[in-house]
Amino acid sequence: GVELTGADLTSVQSQNAMLSQAVLDALDRMGISDVRTFQYTIDKFYEYNGGTPVFRGYTVRNILEIRTDDMNQLGTIVDTAVSSGANVVDLISFEVTDPDSYYNQALDLAVSDAIGKAKSISESLGIRVESIPVNITETSSQIRPPQPFQRELAATPIVPGSLTIEASVTAEFLY
Repeated sequence: GVELTGADLTSVQSQNAMLSQAVLDALDRMGISDVRTFQYTIDKFYEYNGGTPVFRGYTVRNILEIRTDDMNQLGTIVDTAVSSGANVVDLISFEVTDPDSYYNQALDLAVSDAIGKAKSISESLGIRVESIPVNITETSSQIRPPQPFQRELAATPIVPGSLTIEASVTAEFLY
């Protein structure tokens, strides 16, 4: 995004608009189309002189949200935005496109794991176990944030890491 401070609101707002548009144009030339205004604020700016606030002007902040599926382009996107006038880069985050699908896969694996463990225990005890649990309870679920991994990029390094989706169940079996 672009954040500027100055005495004259009209001037600061106009400069911010020009720089913000330059960033948008540069992103458009890169083929980045999923951009939206995330935040636009105008605030009074004060400096303190001996504990007394003295009005100095205005701060205009125009923050854009950019979304992309191309992880290899992240650093270049940041560099292009900055070289085009952006002076705020904040809140880079990574999301899974379809977390429910991955979570359901994790649940399936948790149930299969429980069935395998029940089978192993029954074999150790020399008894027969029903292969279908009589009760299954989802005990926990979580999506852990990405953990960084090393990657070499020519641009500013932005590392998405890996996202872990976990599921846990408690399964009851009849022996």
